[in-house]
Amino acid sequence: MGAVAPSSARLASVLSSVVPRAGAPVVVELGPGTGAVSAVIAQRLPAGGRHLAVELDPDMVAYLRRTRPGLEVVPGDARELGKLLAEHGVDRVDAIICGLPWALFDDTVQSEVLAEIGRAIGDTGAFTRFAYVQGMALPAAHRFRAKLRGAFEEVLVSSTVWRNVPPAFVYVCRRPLG
Repeated sequence: MGAVAPSSARLASVLSSVVPRAGAPVVVELGPGTGAVSAVIAQRLPAGGRHLAVELDPDMVAYLRRTRPGLEVVPGDARELGKLLAEHGVDRVDAIICGLPWALFDDTVQSEVLAEIGRAIGDTGAFTRFAYVQGMALPAAHRFRAKLRGAFEEVLVSSTVWRNVPPAFVYVCRRPLG
């Protein structure tokens, strides 16, 4: 687990703002943690939608299966997202909501996961992830921001979500490059 505390309802709402409200969207959550964001996605997702939560930690997989009935929990590594989606009959993804602890990943892992995300969302999907405000000035944060801008045509940054511990903001990325 990489989060200091579960995401607040406000942060979860901003992260989930890219979830389509109509049709039969497919939403993938990477690193769902305790499911705070999962609950907001479930509220937003239309009846025909599908919500898969990819989680690496076996204890968290068991916890989510116990506490979030209806959530399709997929044990696995985000570096194998394409394979995991294929195993679950998913050929397109409308939104990826990410709670992964990017700061804990080395450059290679970050690049591998971003490539998997880009392939999954294609030209029409969206990818969101949060970061804590206090880390914005760190060199690693600058490098990751540059990595996002090199991986997606559109990278938007939300206003600060002050009602979160600690305060955070959200990157919204669309149209992967390459």
